[in-house]
Formats: sequence, C-alpha cells, structure tokens
Amino acid sequence: MQKTPDTEAESSDLTKRSASDELNAQADKTEFSENSFWQKIKDQAGSAGKEVVEAALKLFYALQDSDTPKSAKAIIIGALVYFIVPTDAVFDLIPGGYVDDLGALVGALWTVSEHIKDTHVEKAKAKMQEWFSD
Repeated sequence: MQKTPDTEAESSDLTKRSASDELNAQADKTEFSENSFWQKIKDQAGSAGKEVVEAALKLFYALQDSDTPKSAKAIIIGALVYFIVPTDAVFDLIPGGYVDDLGALVGALWTVSEHIKDTHVEKAKAKMQEWFSD
C-alpha cells in the first residue's frame, strides 16, 4: 500500500522529487550528439559569432563533466540541441539569425551557473583563442 503525505509540506516535497526524478530520467534518455555539436561549430562559428560559440563551449564542457548534476545536464542539452537544430525561432542563416540561439545559451548558462566551473570557462577560452586568434 502506498503511503499518502500527511502534510502539505510532505506533498510539496513529493512533487519536487517527482519533477527532479523526471528531469533525471529525461537526461538519461536524451542522446546528445557530440559530433553534431562540433559540426555545427565548424560550419557556423564565423556567422554565429564569438559570443554564441563561447557560450556553447562553456555549456558543452560542463555537460562533459561527471560532477554536473543530471538536472543541469538536461537544461544544457536542451540549449545545445536548440543551437544545433537549424530550424528554430529565427532562421540561423539570415543576418542576426543567431540572436535566439544566444538567448537560449545565455539563459541556460544563467540557470546552471553554479555548475559552470573555472575549468569549463578556461577550456572554452582556450578553444576560442585557438579558433579566433587575431
């Protein structure tokens, strides 16, 4: 027999845990293609702009970190998939087409900021220097 919550607080706790469990299950089921990420960066880095690429790289390196919780990985995957998919709110190949991608990436960065480590930022900056050295 399933135990029912005795108080409103316990009920709220169960709801929060259920939502967290659902996010973790989604993160487990979602396959993020590392190949598609690098292909998008390779093909569109120049037109996407440095801000978009750097935000994507920070999220990518956080995603690769085993210390990043599944709930944060689910958010990161969502933002990176939005970045990778060419058909989104603003078509990527028109001037200014990456403004929505930047918004999604920055929103994800803000949401998971406590899980973005200095090493993620350093890796992203090193890759940016390698690609965009003037």
